Amino acid sequence: MPVKIPDNLPAAEILESENIFVMSETRAANQDIRPMKVLILNLMPNKIETETQLLRLLGNTPLQVDVDLLRIHDKASKHTSIDHMNNFYRDFEAVRHKNYDGLIITGAPLGQIEFEEVTYWDHIREIIDWSQQHVTSVLFLCWAAHAALYHLYGLQRKLLSAKRSGVFNHQRTHKHFPLLRGFDDEFFAPHSRFAEMNVEDLKAHKELQVLAESDEAGAYLVLSRNNRNLFVMGHPEYQKSTLGDEYQRDLAEGLNPTIPKNYFRCDDPSQAPVARWHGHGSLLVSNWLNYYVYQLTPYDLHDMSAITPWEHEYKDGQDDD
Repeated sequence: MPVKIPDNLPAAEILESENIFVMSETRAANQDIRPMKVLILNLMPNKIETETQLLRLLGNTPLQVDVDLLRIHDKASKHTSIDHMNNFYRDFEAVRHKNYDGLIITGAPLGQIEFEEVTYWDHIREIIDWSQQHVTSVLFLCWAAHAALYHLYGLQRKLLSAKRSGVFNHQRTHKHFPLLRGFDDEFFAPHSRFAEMNVEDLKAHKELQVLAESDEAGAYLVLSRNNRNLFVMGHPEYQKSTLGDEYQRDLAEGLNPTIPKNYFRCDDPSQAPVARWHGHGSLLVSNWLNYYVYQLTPYDLHDMSAITPWEHEYKDGQDDD
């Protein structure tokens, strides 16, 4: 099924060229279907690139998805035109009264700044708190995952001495969860961040479950026990060129970045990158949207009390693949 996006959004042409089914608002208005309503809070500098990456994943599911784009403030963006922001993005006040099936909060280039020093930290906290009452399930990516774990559960992140950038191997720590259906025992995912959460702290928290981790990159998938908050420490949405673009940008700024691990062929920046995470990224978002949004959300979004979180009934030894 298609992902419904605003008329004339730049991502539409890119996604259609990739044979991903998208639908304009005008066409969707003629259909009598209850789509999944997903809000995206885009904190990344290049808004259009991130929109395209996320819509690519949402458009690869069997559900029809109706997307709203949210901005954290109305200040001018260095990398995205003000016309684009005004035409396609909403302010929080415009959605505060609404309910959504799903919310995605992206990463942000704020990895070396303390949360309380972020200029819009109070807005982030407000939206996170709002989401716990107005959204069936929230998907937090990278920096947003760290921010939400700190705000909701008081868990501290650790700043790294150097940026962790690359494509890392991960293992499932729990096999029998709907989120992990179809996952291989080991899979790859990109990371690009300056901080990490302590795996043991996450595992010890009674309200959280660590579902996947990496020997090199630490915790990757963390799920709240009520199944309504999913924390993803990496960037499954990244396209093939993104880590390379970030590396070249950091080089140009004189930051002396390390070469992204396991990304360029033979770890040689003069060679092409190897994308080995796209299948996992699509499956992750598809499973989240199906099992943790569609299966839980009420038909009438006006009544969020109708959400009925379920408990996993899987036992060790069961085969869920």
